[in-house]
Amino acid sequence: MLICRYRVRGSADVRIGTLAGGFVTQLQGVDALATLWRERLDDLRERISRAESNGGGGRGARIPLDQVELLAPIDGRSEVWACGVTYEISREARVEESERSADVYERVYDAERPELFFKSAAWRVVGHGGAVAVRDDSTLDVPEPEVALVVNAFGEIAGYTVCDDVSSRSIEGENPLYLPQAKTYLGSCALGPGIRPAWEVADPYSLRIELTVARNGTPAWSGAASTAQLRRRYDELVSYLMRADVHPDGAVLSTGTCLVPEAPWSLAEGDVVTISVGEIGTLTTTVVRGRAAAAASFG
Repeated sequence: MLICRYRVRGSADVRIGTLAGGFVTQLQGVDALATLWRERLDDLRERISRAESNGGGGRGARIPLDQVELLAPIDGRSEVWACGVTYEISREARVEESERSADVYERVYDAERPELFFKSAAWRVVGHGGAVAVRDDSTLDVPEPEVALVVNAFGEIAGYTVCDDVSSRSIEGENPLYLPQAKTYLGSCALGPGIRPAWEVADPYSLRIELTVARNGTPAWSGAASTAQLRRRYDELVSYLMRADVHPDGAVLSTGTCLVPEAPWSLAEGDVVTISVGEIGTLTTTVVRGRAAAAASFG
């Protein structure tokens, strides 16, 4: 089962529901995902369990999946944060792209404090079926498939979703201080298709992650890895997120990538990026180039 944010095709009304067995069931009395992350994990689990047992809490709320549009599973004051250099392949990729400051990434991989950075406000996040963007002033761009943690206001891991942390390797490679420009811009973050509740994932450290990029209908790059390769524990990463900040509507924390195409491979306009994470779901997006195209895709 996935907790999802959606709208019925042809309607502008955004709803919150659960997705299971090819049907979406509206959660009655819930108008935003953010309200769920204000609850303790045990209370949230009880709420979802009650809703499942009585069909969402209202009649006529069960809709076939093909009649709805899944939206990015984030809203309100929730933010997306991300972690870097949590897998060895990520460290190697950062070293490869940065001629002047490779030692910075070598040190952070082994350091006690992890690398955390702000990725996106809720309104900028792309959902399943949407368009991610690469910058006009970048020459080397990659998707970064990641498992993202949905963290409630109390620092508890409430669920998991799929993240594409789109990045400009050329901009960050010039100088690590350019990381915000390489990582945080319109169309650089996609989440979806929904949120798998934490209590439904038996072992989040054994999830298979697959990335495929199709170009003109033909695979241009593909790879697979596992969260078993993650150097840090999820609760450790969350503890640093919550250490000196508050997230009253919860937050999404992407945990780093374990699949990075080798340079000079780069995303191109029109590419279709598909990221699948075992037990969590599949996130598919199309690549556009530049701010104008990214803005247009948001309608």
